[in-house]
Amino acid sequence: MTNSKKRLVPCPNCNKLSEFSPSNAFRPFCCERCKLIDLGLWASEQYAIPETVKPDEFSDHFPDQLQN
Repeated sequence: MTNSKKRLVPCPNCNKLSEFSPSNAFRPFCCERCKLIDLGLWASEQYAIPETVKPDEFSDHFPDQLQN
């Protein structure tokens, strides 16, 4: 027996419930528009993955400013 219950998830962009299954080509988004809005935010660098920067890494980028 298969589970025929649809899994609905909120769209990351507009929060509208959308089906999370192979039949939804835009999953986890509800539509192409929401998917493209998210892609545009990544492309314009409005999303960023945080990275810890160590103090010794600064000397490679700003050698004149770290020397006293």
